[in-house]
Amino acid sequence: MQEILLDEFLKATLKEDLGRGDLFARILKEDEEVKSKIIAKEEGVFSGEIYIKRLCELYSVCVEFLAHDGEEFCKGATLLYLKGKRSTLLSLERSILNILAHSSGIATLTRKFVKKLEGSECTLLDTRKTRPLLRVFEKYSTKNGGARNHRLGLDDCLMLKDTHIKGEDSLKELIKSAREKIPFGVKIEVECENLEQAKEVLEARGDILMCDNMPLSMIKEVVELRDKISPSTLIEVSGNVELENIKEYAIKGVNAISSGYIIHHAVWIDLSMKML
Repeated sequence: MQEILLDEFLKATLKEDLGRGDLFARILKEDEEVKSKIIAKEEGVFSGEIYIKRLCELYSVCVEFLAHDGEEFCKGATLLYLKGKRSTLLSLERSILNILAHSSGIATLTRKFVKKLEGSECTLLDTRKTRPLLRVFEKYSTKNGGARNHRLGLDDCLMLKDTHIKGEDSLKELIKSAREKIPFGVKIEVECENLEQAKEVLEARGDILMCDNMPLSMIKEVVELRDKISPSTLIEVSGNVELENIKEYAIKGVNAISSGYIIHHAVWIDLSMKML
């Protein structure tokens, strides 16, 4: 199933660029077999290997990876070699570069966040703040940077946010009702903005309590409440988390810090293909 989804993504990517066919192929005198390489014009963390490997399989191109998913590379490094028909390599060039540049950009920024958390007990999580139709691709990229994936969609974890809670008489009753209606084993996470909400969630034995945009002093109080009322409840910190301040939130007792920043603020890595 995963391979089918991967193939659909790659074929759609190529269709977007090729349209009715690469015009250069019409003027190509001889379609000989050639070699090329992808080089890095800046340092970063490599990501996109499984996409490029499958793309090359689909279009009969031989590929040799010198860098692999999750590995750091330096400026000027050769990341991979390609071998195939000249027309094919030229037609695939932009799609290959786009996939690698975007994915590696996310992995590179994610790695910077992960390094900031070294020495703490916190795990870095991504979010659902992804570009439409690119969620799997972008979450794959954060994973290569060292983050852990949060929920992929609305069907694998029930998260009760302020928009869900608004209008409900009792947060505890809402959690109790959810336990009875959602599949067994599915986790319930609740977004809390204050200590009153946090206490209700803990008393209801919520699986994950998200401290949303809370000041550090309040987060510390939530940790203390958790330890007294419901030690099994995980605490996640979210909201306005950036590279400059993430270390401040990595206090003892906080299990995870989630950030959409690692995706929506990632900058593409500058890569280039050269013919050999």
